[in-house]
Amino acid sequence: MRKMLAAVSRVLGVAQKPASRVLVASRNFANDATFEIKKCDLHRLEEGPPVTTVLTREDGLKYYRMMQTVRRMELKADQLYKQKIIRGFCHLCDGQEACCVGLEAGINPTDHLITAYRAHGFTFTRGLSVREILTELTGRRGGCAKGKGGSMHMYAKNFYGGNGIVGAQGQIFEAYNMAALWKLPCVFICENNRYGMGTSVERAAASTDYYKRGDFIPGLRVDGMDILCVREATRFAAAYCRSGKGPILMELQTYRYHGHSMSDPGVSYRTREEIQEVRSKSDPIMLLKDRMVNSNLASVEELKEIDVEVRKEIEDAAQFATADPEPPLEELGYHIYSSDPPFEVRGANQWIKFKSVS
Repeated sequence: MRKMLAAVSRVLGVAQKPASRVLVASRNFANDATFEIKKCDLHRLEEGPPVTTVLTREDGLKYYRMMQTVRRMELKADQLYKQKIIRGFCHLCDGQEACCVGLEAGINPTDHLITAYRAHGFTFTRGLSVREILTELTGRRGGCAKGKGGSMHMYAKNFYGGNGIVGAQGQIFEAYNMAALWKLPCVFICENNRYGMGTSVERAAASTDYYKRGDFIPGLRVDGMDILCVREATRFAAAYCRSGKGPILMELQTYRYHGHSMSDPGVSYRTREEIQEVRSKSDPIMLLKDRMVNSNLASVEELKEIDVEVRKEIEDAAQFATADPEPPLEELGYHIYSSDPPFEVRGANQWIKFKSVS
């Protein structure tokens, strides 16, 4: 009879008597934790970055959110490209998130960063929003370069990138030499994702010790899949430069999940099994997540909530990026210079002219 009344009350919406006791679940997280990290290989250095580091809960959550944002942003760019909403060249950095996030964690916002064409992650960590980046990729007015730069030409405060031509970052050995002669506070970074376009480093180079390529410039070889390794190595390199010792070279050993660009399927020169093995054993987001959960810096549920928030942010940005208008044709010549008076720019022939406004 009691069961029948309970069933009837549920069906009719009759309020149940509140329970006299309520179970409240709470959990106290650790404020920080200490982790061992992989020792860096050294060139012309007596000592390198530390092999242990402290990660605070606050920093861990921030790094996790940033890496997930870069990952999801790149996957959304992949989707928009395949829908032909993003056109032209597009180089994605999913798998390399520890490089851009770890690097930013090791330098100051006032430091200057120059990068190559795989620039979306660095553009985000330098302070631009996902909306500005995706809208630039779709060529719309709300993009960080007003829709006229695209994937390889994004810029932010103290960020000069990327360069659309391989090697456009400078004749590297001459740059090494000048930086060493003048003792410039410059950190040279090689993001070694194991492939130059479709050629593996083993097939392309007699020596794959890229951190030694500076010769007379000290170098570090760093685990680029571990954000804590990248952060500590960057801090070490930045401190070395700030002390007046001159330039230093870092090789970040990392891996890209996508092909070289969206026109490259990425599986003609490497196997799907190789990619899956890296994903399962060395994924930078997974490594940070496991550390935080196992050290009581965060719970699985909390990190899942961040995942949901990131996905929503990406979806909202993508909707804006596809709905925002394209720049009008008359603005084709705008923003060539930053502070010059207006002037005319010749078009495809001498009778077509565009006005340029800074």
